[in-house]
Amino acid sequence: MIGEIAALSTALCWAIAARMFRLLGASFSPLSLNLWKGLVALVILIPVTTYIYPDVSLSQTHIIWLLVSGAIGIGLGDTFFFQSLNKIGDSQSILVVETLAPVFTALLAMAWIAEWLTWQQWVGIAVVILAVDMVVKIQKRQQIEAFELTAYGYAALAALCQALGAVISRDILTQTHADPANTSQVRLAGGLAIIVLLMLVKRTRWLPKMERPKQTLMLFAGATLIGTFAALYLQMLAFTYTKAAIVQTLFATSVILSLVVAKVLGEKVNGKTAIWSVVALFGVAVMVIS
Repeated sequence: MIGEIAALSTALCWAIAARMFRLLGASFSPLSLNLWKGLVALVILIPVTTYIYPDVSLSQTHIIWLLVSGAIGIGLGDTFFFQSLNKIGDSQSILVVETLAPVFTALLAMAWIAEWLTWQQWVGIAVVILAVDMVVKIQKRQQIEAFELTAYGYAALAALCQALGAVISRDILTQTHADPANTSQVRLAGGLAIIVLLMLVKRTRWLPKMERPKQTLMLFAGATLIGTFAALYLQMLAFTYTKAAIVQTLFATSVILSLVVAKVLGEKVNGKTAIWSVVALFGVAVMVIS
């Protein structure tokens, strides 16, 4: 159960941090936010990997593959997702990504590392995806006036990149049994390399524009600690112990867990979303028990 608990904890971290990152969007460009949160998380990981997890069982080949995983999953995947967010909004982007990413991951895992799922696990995945889709549709606040084919393409590419990054990470972790901190550090480095390259090509501004520097920096620190450092560590822990497709599906419950966060903050939660949240939990139970 370690992998499943770590995956659900990752989803909770994302649900909490998503609100913070959304507010930070007023000060940071998407690429600069991706860059700085990654850099800060990398700095936090350095003493962890130096003093707590000093032994690294990664060969040069493993490190290269982890760099590729980070470049694809973090660098390209997040960038495609941000592009989709800017064009069709968060509800539609999340709908596409959280629907396609588990399916892509399951198919790639079968083809790449021969990681097969039982029929019960497929049923659980289908139930969770259905529930997440219904919650996103109910929570959607704005209608899309035109069908943005390119934007939906970006969202699909984000899902594919997430899946590729997940399967590569799972493959390396099962081969080496390396600790999550060192593997997270290598993946972050790969992701940051792509982000820096994109910023140079697109000539994106590097520094944020802050009207309230103190509040913005405090919010950034909290979001990075929860949504990048903790989430990435837990993500790699999940891939160590659980099949990639199941982990990716459990990540999708961040949409459901965001409702829990909203309820804790005193916001009203739609009754229908509560029902579909229970359905999602049933799907999670099916996957975990199978």
